[in-house]
Amino acid sequence: MENLIAYTMNRSLWYVGTIAVGLWISATALGGLLPDSLAEWPVNIWCWALFGRIYASTGRKERIEMLTVVAIATPMELFFSEVWLVYEYQRDLMPLFVPAGHYFLFDFGRRAALRFKISWAMPLLLPFVPMVLYGLWTGGDTSGIFLLLLVLAFTQWGPQPRLYAAMAWAALAMELLGTYLQNWTWANEVPWTGLTAWNPPLLVGAFYCLGDVLVNLTVAKFEGEPPTEVTT
Repeated sequence: MENLIAYTMNRSLWYVGTIAVGLWISATALGGLLPDSLAEWPVNIWCWALFGRIYASTGRKERIEMLTVVAIATPMELFFSEVWLVYEYQRDLMPLFVPAGHYFLFDFGRRAALRFKISWAMPLLLPFVPMVLYGLWTGGDTSGIFLLLLVLAFTQWGPQPRLYAAMAWAALAMELLGTYLQNWTWANEVPWTGLTAWNPPLLVGAFYCLGDVLVNLTVAKFEGEPPTEVTT
């Protein structure tokens, strides 16, 4: 157990440092030391080097997970930012480090999820309820109620409730940092829907819930095993 905790913490610290420092470097061009045209490149190189290091040193199952996350995240990001225009990146196009960053956040979330009981998953989501209802009442974020229902449904009936609760908070933390630094900005009005959203929305983690299900199904397909089920 001690070795598991140490391993989990080691990877988690790398992920937190990479996301936090990487977003700052990209947003500020290393505090103004780099030309703006080069601001993202140190982060691109570092993120994909770290991704490659993990890929080279891990087993078949995690490699499938890594490739699946990137395969899902890349077109999803391009659709959301370039077609749907739900949010816009600082320099218009999606930075190259973003798909790798999705895997880092996903893996961080599931490692964090190992540190609490399944019975804690739903209670950990309860603080979102009054905040979402406030956004609905004021009209500032009318889309949040749908994301909340999605996260609650995944947590109640999905295969990994701890992961969904962990991802809700991990994604919010990353979104708060990214929007504060202005790496990206969410639209106040969600195109095509008539709904509104805060910058950032509270429950972007809902999309990670869906992504986890797809990753789970992909691993099951390639490994020849049934999808992971909830165990208590």
